[in-house]
Amino acid sequence: LYLNLFVASELNWKDKGIKIKQETNFPYVEQTKLTVAGGSADFTLKVRYPGWVNKDALTITVNGKEISYSALPSSYVSIERKWKKGDVVQIMLPMHNTVEHIPNVPEYIAFMHGPILLGAKTGTEDLRGLIADDGRWGQYAAGEYLPVNEAPILIEDDLQNIGNKLEPVKDTPLNFKLNVKMINPLNLTLEPFNQIHDARYMIYWLALTNDGYKNYLDSLANIEKEKLALEKRTIDYVATGEQQPETDHAMQTEQSATGNNLNEFWREARNGGYFSYDLSTNSETNLSLLVSYWGAEWGNRKFDIYIDNEKLMTEDNTGRWNQSLFKDIVYAIPDSLIKGKSHIRVKFQSLPGTTAGAVYMVRLLRGDSQR
Repeated sequence: LYLNLFVASELNWKDKGIKIKQETNFPYVEQTKLTVAGGSADFTLKVRYPGWVNKDALTITVNGKEISYSALPSSYVSIERKWKKGDVVQIMLPMHNTVEHIPNVPEYIAFMHGPILLGAKTGTEDLRGLIADDGRWGQYAAGEYLPVNEAPILIEDDLQNIGNKLEPVKDTPLNFKLNVKMINPLNLTLEPFNQIHDARYMIYWLALTNDGYKNYLDSLANIEKEKLALEKRTIDYVATGEQQPETDHAMQTEQSATGNNLNEFWREARNGGYFSYDLSTNSETNLSLLVSYWGAEWGNRKFDIYIDNEKLMTEDNTGRWNQSLFKDIVYAIPDSLIKGKSHIRVKFQSLPGTTAGAVYMVRLLRGDSQR
């Protein structure tokens, strides 16, 4: 008989003629009790030794007598005997704090107490769309995205043992305060994630050493430097999918649509449709076109890009990146397409059965770049 789940339950094992009752308030109490409620039988009880209980920390008693075992975490403790009515098995399951790293992004961690994922309520502002409706995007909350760089950052040189920095909140089981240096500090309480409702919350935390934080700041500085350099190169740009910028650039369109992804607007055209914008060249040459795409589009995304009705190229983003990231692609524009022109019309033309875009941003840049 395998005991895998530590939940209040009853078993009527008719083939063995025995009844067993499990009583527990786990995880609020770190133990569970099995009682043979009726009958008797010979069998082996296999008690799961969870991986979240330390080695040699599991304690099991049968009728008050502690049993010995050689099992390790993530295995089973076997108890073979003749069981009879009135037998009681007590299992002590001491939990401790650990961290789990996000695959491929190890700087982000989640806190666990035993098997319990801990989260922290961060606010209740702007919870539009909290209850899903029957709309096309009803499963997504419509509240404003908050900047990730304003979220708390944990600073700790001993990251391997940062779980030890969780301090229990008195008289509130499974609630903890985080005693660690924090950038963008908030007075947060960690609690079981399954208890958090109707609130903004955090379960993933950027955790860095002091040196790692310095590198992080350098990275932000480099990002800002690149952003300023891009702005300096930009002659004109369109925030696609936004009404005023598209109006300002004399958009023309047929069979196109707009939407929003991660608080960024986009435009696309389908099945022979198109959209185009009038962009200023400032009467310059040696220009390039930067177009922002989403790296995880689905469906046939092959389309043509035109400059004043002359094809610049055919683009195909079908299954191209398979990454949930924005991708900026730069296309060099031959001087023959722009020389002597103060404005050009950039057009995204879908093909029969295909989709052009989605396009999140269009920029006309000084200087060309290889695609």
